[in-house]
Amino acid sequence: MFRSLRVFNYRVWFIGALVSNVGAWMQATAQDWVVLTELTDHDATAVGFTMACQFGPPLVLAGVSGWIADRFDRRKLLLVTQSTLALLSVLIGTLLLTDLLTLPIMLGIALAVGVANAIDNPARQAFVTDVVSRQQASNAVALNSASFNMARLIGPAVGSVLLLAVGSGWVFIINAATFGAMLAAILLMRKNELQPRTYSKKGTGRLSEGVKYVWGRPDLLVVFIMVFLMGAFGMNFPIFASTMAVEFGRDADGYGLLSSTLAVGSLAGALLAARRARARVRVAIVAVGAFGVFQIAAALTPLYLAYAAVCILIGFCTVSFLTTANGYVQTTTDPALRGRVLALYLAVMMGSTPIGAPIIGAVADAWGPRTAIIVGGVAGVIAALIGLFWLVGSGRLHRSERGGLRLALDETRPIDIITTAIPQRPSLDDTIAQSTTAQPDLKDRPELR
Repeated sequence: MFRSLRVFNYRVWFIGALVSNVGAWMQATAQDWVVLTELTDHDATAVGFTMACQFGPPLVLAGVSGWIADRFDRRKLLLVTQSTLALLSVLIGTLLLTDLLTLPIMLGIALAVGVANAIDNPARQAFVTDVVSRQQASNAVALNSASFNMARLIGPAVGSVLLLAVGSGWVFIINAATFGAMLAAILLMRKNELQPRTYSKKGTGRLSEGVKYVWGRPDLLVVFIMVFLMGAFGMNFPIFASTMAVEFGRDADGYGLLSSTLAVGSLAGALLAARRARARVRVAIVAVGAFGVFQIAAALTPLYLAYAAVCILIGFCTVSFLTTANGYVQTTTDPALRGRVLALYLAVMMGSTPIGAPIIGAVADAWGPRTAIIVGGVAGVIAALIGLFWLVGSGRLHRSERGGLRLALDETRPIDIITTAIPQRPSLDDTIAQSTTAQPDLKDRPELR
């Protein structure tokens, strides 16, 4: 489960990311609560628009950010983006402490945070495979998710306590300080132990190459569609948690508890994903379907503690899906195109939020938070059905050779050697077959067995 932590650089990265992510979740908790209770009079639509400003830039800037992640030194790039995000946290905290923050200013800063994150996210995701070998990539991605969700377990609880104890402004200032852990981790890494990189050549960094690559991979297309539905309608947890806390008559501490219970299941899902040898599409399909069912069940729970308990299951399914989808994309993508493909993936996941969050916020205002949660659950069920129909239609799910009612499932496997930029590629399985024919010695490689 923890095999990637044997690598010094990844161990340093993991610790730095954990501390920084705790601060990020503290800030996320404070930001949504500030917009809902300090800058507006419990306006869920305003929370949705704040999220739209923050998560919109990854969609708009996908081409630029993906090219940057493939073209430049990701380590130096992360030093710039992480420093920028720290300064923006200081700015929000200062404006809150001086009573100068208004909703329009918050929306503007959220947009600036979104631009910084648009460049930071694909570089940070792709950097994981610069730290560990390809064989360890799936485990490293899962442990990254575990770190993120461990922070999600701690951060909202600490953030809600700090909101009551020292006020919202200091939460942002403290978060700015936690960026120091990530910056220190990047500086402490042994550069000579980083994995050799495949840089995109000058003039070949266009987003269209990443789009053509994904378009030629039906398996990736299906994953992207499922991620879009989840990102747009299913994963609006700040809106769900904050509005349900108000629905149950709870204060900031009740909101923080809901976020933390969601994180308990998320951490369990991430650790379980770390035990798997590789990411499988079928796991993503089952996880997103279960998410939809539990989300609908949560909307029907009459008691606060019952809702919090179901949130644990929702968190488990959410992270099982996201970790599997992320690991599958990373471990089956051409290394020369990984930054652009990950930029597309993150644009779909995070960029779908500006589409869905205002809609979910408006539904919560018009018909109540329970209806909004049901909409998110239905989106999860639809995503699972799309994945299932593709699985059957692609021929990967077929009758077992053993006969009877048994079914067999063939899935794409991660590979090390893929031809760069394949615009008219029928499937990854065909590429594996061609590679092993051209180079017989590949049959002895463990990742191709």
